Amino acid sequence: MNTSLNIVFMGSPEFAVPSLERLAVSDHNVCAVVSGTDKKRGRGGRLTPTPIKARAIELEIPVIEANSMKDSKLHEQLRALKPDLFVVVAFKILPTAMLQIPLTGSVNLHASLLPKYRGAAPIHHAVMNGETETGCTVFLLDNGVDTGKIIDRFRLKIGPDETTGELYNRMMISGADLLLSAINKLAGGKAVFETQNSAEATPAPKLFDEDCRLNFRNTAAQVHNHIRGLSPFPTAYALLDGKKCKILSSKLPLSDFIADGKIPGQIYTDGDLCAVQCADRSLLLGDFRFEGKKQMPAADFFRGYTGSLTFDME
Repeated sequence: MNTSLNIVFMGSPEFAVPSLERLAVSDHNVCAVVSGTDKKRGRGGRLTPTPIKARAIELEIPVIEANSMKDSKLHEQLRALKPDLFVVVAFKILPTAMLQIPLTGSVNLHASLLPKYRGAAPIHHAVMNGETETGCTVFLLDNGVDTGKIIDRFRLKIGPDETTGELYNRMMISGADLLLSAINKLAGGKAVFETQNSAEATPAPKLFDEDCRLNFRNTAAQVHNHIRGLSPFPTAYALLDGKKCKILSSKLPLSDFIADGKIPGQIYTDGDLCAVQCADRSLLLGDFRFEGKKQMPAADFFRGYTGSLTFDME
């Protein structure tokens, strides 16, 4: 029979919500939640709590707001709770001083098959790189970034047209189940730890604007993976007549649509379909948002567009 652990949960985004919900109804006691401070969001600029803070309030779990994990007052608050375990999901890096507080240690749910895709954007990078398989890993936190000993993991397939958003939704549910299972193993003294092979590690760093620009000199498959890997956020884009065009979806056609020219970045439309030439073949464009315009199918946009039919390549 498992021993009930006194847990402090740490997280902010929606991805962490199912994990908090699983723990809240488990045999363990979530004595507090640590999350980021309220931020101005939306057009009105109203202060809005993180998804985790909002859910913790609904679950009547005390919330500690914190932006810096090095704050000595935060450390004092956490020590006073006498936690057995810190549970971290999509949150900040914990300094050594914090890792020393819980009796049993600290665990993290990471959205990749570690040691692959260590870093802040593992789902994005897996899809952008055309991976056909990924998974979640629960591991013990140490002084490195995603380097600790693995407690448990699961694998799942990535569909050929699946977007990061779709995969994210699947992984946050399956990841929550995995997390609770791993914590139960720890509590019951049944956890078996696996040391990561750092020689097999790959990075998944935070994405910036320059990472989102499409290069049509790449193959159609590479461009397609880039688009779906950045959908729905932060969104892949190309420049057309100097203006940003966000491309949210695409599809590899059964046959090549562009017969002449064969210039990377060249756009073809017949009124019903819209395609762009890549290094090896054309790629069908789906949902599209031209700077200053509403989102619509690319074919609808180009039906009335009178400007260039080649994306800017420099």
